[in-house]
Amino acid sequence: MTAMNVLPFEKRCAVIRCLVDGCSIRATTRITGVAKNTIQRLTRAMGEACLEYQDQALRNLKCRRVQMDEVWCFCYAKDKNLPDSMRGEPGVGSIWTWTALCADTKLLFSWRLGARDAATAHAFIRDVSERLANRVQLTTDGNRTYLDAIDDYFGCNVDFAQLVKLYGEGNEEHRYSPGKCLGAKKKAVMGQPDPDHISTSYAERQNLNIRMQNRRFTRLTNAFSKKAEMLAYSVSITFMYHNFVRIHQTIKSTPALRAGAADRKWSIEDMVALLPERQWPLPEKISN
Repeated sequence: MTAMNVLPFEKRCAVIRCLVDGCSIRATTRITGVAKNTIQRLTRAMGEACLEYQDQALRNLKCRRVQMDEVWCFCYAKDKNLPDSMRGEPGVGSIWTWTALCADTKLLFSWRLGARDAATAHAFIRDVSERLANRVQLTTDGNRTYLDAIDDYFGCNVDFAQLVKLYGEGNEEHRYSPGKCLGAKKKAVMGQPDPDHISTSYAERQNLNIRMQNRRFTRLTNAFSKKAEMLAYSVSITFMYHNFVRIHQTIKSTPALRAGAADRKWSIEDMVALLPERQWPLPEKISN
């Protein structure tokens, strides 16, 4: 195994390439020969660098239509399996990743990890509002926590609609699938949203990308995060790859380049180069 304090640049790139392609930490260890703890330290350092860069770069965006959604996962254990002493603690059990996606450029420009509650909704919508340069049309699902948050941070300067899906009874044989979708109701909430663009399809499709590209989101595996902090770092790396490196098949470009947040297509090497050499070596051990 390769130690962190002598991990070559090429090895770091190989590790990040595995992680953004949906490999687990153990699979990445087998493929690259890099130790598990070293991969965890690299995830932490790379995650911090990606968070910092995207926080600065993804601002003053001229989006026209924005879709929002939440994707579920869990940390440490599922809610029903949490020890009684840990119930109610932040960062364990169910965690939702709230995302805001530009429908035209496919740029994932804002996200927030937390519960599916009003406090997280307000923090998320505040961040969304601070990154946009003009009036937009927003579409969300039927989550009622969006209503007050969007009113507080956008006021009348938004065209806001909700797409409320109607489901039948669930199927016990498919625990992770909702009931059959019987239809969807478009509901204008504020302003004058264009009915033809009241949709969350792109955001929902991005949820699938997240589950395929980040192993921590894959269901029925033991690759889930043990700590919410590490999940947040992993998400920031996944979204950095989506925004700046991966060519989107529909727009034939990277989302950041199409949105004007980048002047070129990035590579994995460009991502890893965000990490200053002075940050190595890092602390010897960190749990996942």
